[in-house]
Amino acid sequence: MSSDTLSSTFAALADPTRRAILKRLADGERSVNELAKPFRISLPAISRHLKVLERSGLISRGRAAQWRPCRLKAKPLMDAVDWLERYRRFYDESFDRLDDYLHELQAKEKKHDRKQK
Repeated sequence: MSSDTLSSTFAALADPTRRAILKRLADGERSVNELAKPFRISLPAISRHLKVLERSGLISRGRAAQWRPCRLKAKPLMDAVDWLERYRRFYDESFDRLDDYLHELQAKEKKHDRKQK
């Protein structure tokens, strides 16, 4: 995955309206009007959000007669999860090392306390 694609994905996910749209699309394809219903913004504003999502590869838009369904495309989200997973593993390993070190310090402290008694 190129960093430009990843940047595009994260930029699209930065907006709460776009995240809400993706959440609705996770339940299945929807028309633009269906996607716009819960929002207090204009239809052109929803269309602009959809264009950002489409350019980032997070959704696709089709055409079936008068119906223009939008569909979630999971690949960019999976690529972002894979990228984030590397850092989660790094932090998990760092916390594990810190935990080991703290246990080692506690053991030394107990040993020291016993010697002083």
